[in-house]
Amino acid sequence: MGKVVQAQTAGTSDDATRKRPRTAPAEEERSKRGGGSGGIYIPPHRATTDGAGGDESGGDGYQCRNWDALRKSITGLVNKATPTNIRHVAPELLAENLMRVRGLLCRTLLRSQAACPAFTAIFVRAHAAGERHVLAAAARFVAPLLLALELLALLLNRPTDGAVEVAVGFVTECGAALHESCPRGLDAVFGSLRSILHDGDIEKRTQFMIEDLFAVRKSQFRGHPPVRPELDLVEHHDQVTHQIELSLDEDKLDPEDHLDVFTPSPTFAQDEVAYQELKRAMLGDDENEDEKTQQSSTDDDEESSDHESDEEATIHDGTDTDLTTLRRTIYLKVMSSADSDEAGHKLLSVVRPGQEAELCAMLVECSRKEKAYTSYYGRIGRRLCAMGRAYQGGFEACLAGHYSAAHRMTSDELRATARFFADLLAADAVPWRGALGRVRVTEEDTTSSLRIFIKVLFQDLGEQLGIRKLSEKVNDEDTEVRDALFPRDCARNTRFAINFFTVIGLGGVTESARKLVA
Repeated sequence: MGKVVQAQTAGTSDDATRKRPRTAPAEEERSKRGGGSGGIYIPPHRATTDGAGGDESGGDGYQCRNWDALRKSITGLVNKATPTNIRHVAPELLAENLMRVRGLLCRTLLRSQAACPAFTAIFVRAHAAGERHVLAAAARFVAPLLLALELLALLLNRPTDGAVEVAVGFVTECGAALHESCPRGLDAVFGSLRSILHDGDIEKRTQFMIEDLFAVRKSQFRGHPPVRPELDLVEHHDQVTHQIELSLDEDKLDPEDHLDVFTPSPTFAQDEVAYQELKRAMLGDDENEDEKTQQSSTDDDEESSDHESDEEATIHDGTDTDLTTLRRTIYLKVMSSADSDEAGHKLLSVVRPGQEAELCAMLVECSRKEKAYTSYYGRIGRRLCAMGRAYQGGFEACLAGHYSAAHRMTSDELRATARFFADLLAADAVPWRGALGRVRVTEEDTTSSLRIFIKVLFQDLGEQLGIRKLSEKVNDEDTEVRDALFPRDCARNTRFAINFFTVIGLGGVTESARKLVA
């Protein structure tokens, strides 16, 4: 009996030995990188007990636990940072010893931005491997920082669809800053993009992206400021510019890989004291900060209590149900009316103040979806413009939007849209200066789609107004319209505009411009 028991005990011991997990070298490495826990959950009471029984402050065990705490704190702060709360998260981040864990901070920032396992030299590796999505994420991260022109030169040196797409997104992000700091360099970049577009070696989708970028540049990068106002936290005189060159040779730049993992420091105590002094110089006295925080929280509580009843009474619909209903109503009113007067009366009865732009957009949409354009829509548009400046501004915005998106429309849609706005311009329902403010007849500023749009627009205007009246409108009444249609910045652009209008059968409107190049 004793032998049986002994055998069973031995078997149990062997099973336990076999089931006990072995510590792999990779797991030990993760333990060193992540801190003492190695990614394994430790209950709070166990961690407290281990910390109390560990070595004194400054020892390797204490430094390891301090590193692990910094890692968790930095990861949490970076993950919760948004443009709206960055002003409050930044002081909390600076309160940690960033000099000690600066490598860890860079890894965390890149992880949040790119969600990629390779964090060191991420842009160089992604460019070499042709990983477009990783490359685009890294480029967007670098855009507000540095290396703009060198990075663009690298991307456009051997242009592929992926590289050009990344370059377009990069210029969209930092183009406003380059326009302020280095306009000549930005002009060179757009010159390269124009050459790539004219060569036609890239896909249509990428060509459309380049054309959209030129439209963004023409609008002075509206919507893409150099620094978003909520992120502009450092005064200009306090900013420091670091001069560094982009190099594909990783040996020329030291990534300081040793900062990514925990390494005991013999001067740990002195470093902590030095950073405390630096933190006090950056953030001020802790007591004053606490008082300000408490005061701000008290003010927020009072303000929230004052407006609590108003917030409870206001309910906002975020599903765009009202907008969809309005568009459906406009469509039904337009389609069910016998003539333009009846349609105008019905539309004005359902549109509330502030919805004029949506009505204008829907009317243009209805006109360009017809198989053949009818002047019925133009008469409705003229009636609406007679009701006030709000409708005129709405149609001007529609013309600007459709002009920028001409490359996305079919030939029939281009013709219908151009004829609709020709009806409005012929009747002076909208100001010519405001409506034609984006039209610039040069080889660089027009595409094949835009030239079709301009051709149909002015041919229809010529039929309705006559060549003499159209020539007066273009050349005499408004100098801004004249300078846009017949640019006078250089003779080459003027000749292009003259030839364009002559070819489409409107040579009579070019007589004044011909005198300039005679």
